[in-house]
Amino acid sequence: MSAAALSAGLLFTGGTARAQARPAGGVTLRLPAPTGPHRVGTTTLYLVDRSRRDPWDPAFPVREVMATILYPARTVRGRPLAPHMTPGAAALFEQIDVHIHGLPPSGVDWAATTTHAYTDAPAQAVRRPVLLHSPGGADPRSMGTGLAEELASHGFVVVTVDHPGDASEVEFPATTAYRDRPWRTTVFRGDPRTDPPLERTMIETRIADLRFVLDRLEALAAGENPDAAGRPLPDRLGRALDLRRVGCYGHSAGGTAVAQTLYEDRRTAAAVVLEGYLNHPPQGPGQEGELYPVARFGVDRPLLLLGTDGFIGQAAAKRELESSWAAMLSDGCTRRRQIDRAAHWVFTDYASLAPQLQAAGLMTAEARRALGGAVEPAVSVPRVRHHVRSFFARHLAR
Repeated sequence: MSAAALSAGLLFTGGTARAQARPAGGVTLRLPAPTGPHRVGTTTLYLVDRSRRDPWDPAFPVREVMATILYPARTVRGRPLAPHMTPGAAALFEQIDVHIHGLPPSGVDWAATTTHAYTDAPAQAVRRPVLLHSPGGADPRSMGTGLAEELASHGFVVVTVDHPGDASEVEFPATTAYRDRPWRTTVFRGDPRTDPPLERTMIETRIADLRFVLDRLEALAAGENPDAAGRPLPDRLGRALDLRRVGCYGHSAGGTAVAQTLYEDRRTAAAVVLEGYLNHPPQGPGQEGELYPVARFGVDRPLLLLGTDGFIGQAAAKRELESSWAAMLSDGCTRRRQIDRAAHWVFTDYASLAPQLQAAGLMTAEARRALGGAVEPAVSVPRVRHHVRSFFARHLAR
């Protein structure tokens, strides 16, 4: 995440973005199709943790979390394809995310992209391994859809988690007594890596969110409906969860969170870090940041560190990442792999969307390389999918 770009984006919106109706038209982008044998169903969960206050807004007496579940479907007949973003989220995305990542401010209909997953399709009543996904700092969970669909098509149940107040935008089913709008936007005004107390709050909140979601999945598997609004869930969804086989993966700040979740929560059996730091930011120039316990003490379960050769294009940032990863590689359970000719967001949907924007004349080659690198999506998308899918297939087998 670029501090300058993020700050500029929030200044542009005044920090109070509004979801507004948008004119139709513009380029429609497409997500790469999943390759597995299963058709994919999808639904959303609205979860409320009443044991925690929201860390980003003192007016919120509880912690709200939104999640999307993708799973092998029994049938998709009569079910519509889910949108990549809801209209409200797409309107906010156009005000916030396009400025964070150097995307075109016009010419794209962000609400028009569909996924390959069918809304509320009945689930196969077969116990499947469960994967939790945490996106990058200030990124919405929607930008991890392509990889999540791929994993679900190969027999995993994938739960992608938004972290409200951190994520650029999160849309909820309705308003509440303490939240007068059906959405929240990010509180960040710069890169949290430059603010050590802010970074600690961000990662600690993400870890607590992931563990809370896992708690609610246990309720779902036991036959309860954990949705705080009481919305009906797809048929047999709870019977699709094998919570004896849980993994987690995350990008950037999400990678930090899932690695530490693996360390703290024995319910998780394996994790993939998609280019996330394993240390706190340095307190001052020339100093090294304190390692998270997962890097200081190692883990006794499988952990994959998957990175790029390009990272964010900042030599100092790459050295810091390398240093935080180096401590992990001696524990016997951690492995490392690399995607070449790639950059930091190659692990997200930007890997396939940015080249389409460039081909349409809406994004420069330089801006595209800053997101996903020069590698073509025909190479990068299958490679990322293979690394993540094969790792979890190996370590979450029965």
